[in-house]
Amino acid sequence: MDYRVIKENNLFLITDKLGDITPGSGNGLYTSDTRFLSSLDVHINGQKPILLSSSADENFVAVIRLTNPHMEEDGELILWRESVEIERKRFIYGGILYETFRLTSYYPKPIEFDFSVRMDADFADMFVIRGFQYGEIGAITGRQASPGERTISYKGADDVVRETRIRWNAAESAIDEDGTIHFLVGLSHAQTAEIPFIIIPVIDGMEPALHEPSEALARLYASYEDWKEHSTAIRSDLPAFDELFNRSLQDLRVLLTDLGHGSFPVAGLPLYAVPFGRDSLIAALQMLPLNPEIAKGTLLTMASYQGTKVDEWRDEQPGKIMHEIRYGELAGTNQVPFTPYYGTIDATPLFLLLAAEYFHWTADAGLIRQLMPHVDAALDWIDQYGDEDGDLFVEYVQKSSKGIANQGWKDSADSIVHRDGEYAKAPIALVEVQGYVYQAKTRLAPLFRSFGDDARADRLESEAAQLKEKFEQQFWMEDEQFYAIALDGTKRQVHSVTSNAGHILMSGIASSERAQAVAKRLVAPDMFSGYGIRTMSTDAAGYNPMSYHDGSIWPHDNSLTVIGMSQNGFQEEALTVMEGLLKASGAFEYARLPELFCGYDESLGQPVPYPVACSPQAWAAGTSLTFVQAMLGIVPNALTKRITLKPALLTFMNGLEVERLHIGEGHLHLRLEREAGSGTTRVQVVANETGYELDIR
Repeated sequence: MDYRVIKENNLFLITDKLGDITPGSGNGLYTSDTRFLSSLDVHINGQKPILLSSSADENFVAVIRLTNPHMEEDGELILWRESVEIERKRFIYGGILYETFRLTSYYPKPIEFDFSVRMDADFADMFVIRGFQYGEIGAITGRQASPGERTISYKGADDVVRETRIRWNAAESAIDEDGTIHFLVGLSHAQTAEIPFIIIPVIDGMEPALHEPSEALARLYASYEDWKEHSTAIRSDLPAFDELFNRSLQDLRVLLTDLGHGSFPVAGLPLYAVPFGRDSLIAALQMLPLNPEIAKGTLLTMASYQGTKVDEWRDEQPGKIMHEIRYGELAGTNQVPFTPYYGTIDATPLFLLLAAEYFHWTADAGLIRQLMPHVDAALDWIDQYGDEDGDLFVEYVQKSSKGIANQGWKDSADSIVHRDGEYAKAPIALVEVQGYVYQAKTRLAPLFRSFGDDARADRLESEAAQLKEKFEQQFWMEDEQFYAIALDGTKRQVHSVTSNAGHILMSGIASSERAQAVAKRLVAPDMFSGYGIRTMSTDAAGYNPMSYHDGSIWPHDNSLTVIGMSQNGFQEEALTVMEGLLKASGAFEYARLPELFCGYDESLGQPVPYPVACSPQAWAAGTSLTFVQAMLGIVPNALTKRITLKPALLTFMNGLEVERLHIGEGHLHLRLEREAGSGTTRVQVVANETGYELDIR
């Protein structure tokens, strides 16, 4: 990873490994889809320092060590090489970036040098930075400097005043016209000087509360400890898995944001630190075994933005769950439709699916009753707008002039491709979306019945049965013994073998025989690289191992398939996929699974990174949590008050302990151990405070 990123709530900073922001790089300090720092660099005696080490493994604190180059002029020594250590320690808390420069001399005699820090802001909109949209924008209105403070101001085309306030707690020696702040530093051997900075993004005069850096950092660490204490913990005898799980635990925490309805995961860093319907809902689904409170926050947040009207500019319809919301200048002036934008076909059934699964993990009938108007509206959307032609399949078509053409999770323009290489034309019915709808209706029906609404339950079950029958008729490719990725606008199968069909395994929409065929094909050589399931078969016309969606490997895509494999009893296939991804994780920085990586075969010796993959990414981080779910083979049912367990440990794992697993009224504490000789997995129930009975198979 050639960048360093830290985040807390709605503010994040992305820099190069030296900790600098180079103008034009896309790096910066961002909040509300606006860049509040577009330039940041440091110099010692006017020269760029040399990198020693750079670490952001904690996600919320970055520590970067630099030193000086050799400085000599006309034979006169100015500063001996590696005389000064420059430690940059930075973190974000309460909407403020704190960075302290700690300068230590290791030269044997007293030295004096100029240390300078230059910062600037362009207040660019994220859409402009990404090169997606251009339009009317505002202008810088002032750059003011005084001792200990510098302010850069901007008035947007949306009439919002944005400011970057830079403050430091050390006496500067000069401030240049370009904003460079100079400090004359004198140090003896082993002496240290600290120069603390705070950078405060301000929108319409609303400045966040300041804290002393030590207090802010202590509060930040305490919040992470609280997250760990209220989340499921695991221990195993396979260090690689423990490392991956603990990385996921930390990555998911840094990606949490609260818009007033409870914490939920944003999609990922650096480009997608905003609410995404599909991404947030899938990540929350993955996180149910870790911390179901996140699913609650996600459901409430999505419900608060649920569509209420027909608005083609935003692809909005009543009952529809949003795709993405943006807060920058272009959104504020309606130059882009992301306020929010609703062009997603899967977020609405995923909302329903998550609501049902959340209930079974928590028995929180109160939240389901609170959400019932939103559930009703989402179900109505599926029938009225999702299936406009009445053929039982939920389909998408772009209506917004600045919207997204492909509206499933594979949303690139070339992702839905026929066997002959022709791109499918909308309306498009995706295979996985039909599975989500089926799963949502079959899991919600018993809830409606438990609430006394038998008629609604009967109708949902009848609709699901009709969908299942027609799905089997129209999506099954007999020659491939696999399901098509989609039906196009003419109801023709998009005859490509892709990973999308793996998602339906958790839904129950596929017959048992066909589900088994899908599971086996997904781990066959054309689909499974050794590191994971490819998004497209190597035999398909559109296959490209470097493609975003047509041959690459997405951990989250694999994780939903793993859940389905486990629930259907395809344990060998599930273990194959999990072990491939675990092997891949060891090749990436911090043992972190990225958003995606290239689909090359493992014979190359290591996974090939995808050049612009987000890392950390919420649903990639959530992947290891589904491993726990699959190894336990756990399926809770709040209506019957039973938890089914079908344990199966990874091949090189002989013991797994799971503590604080949140289900029902409390926690479940389990120990799994592989018995010598037989190889079977024995389950020890250390504590069961859930109020559910255990059914261990």
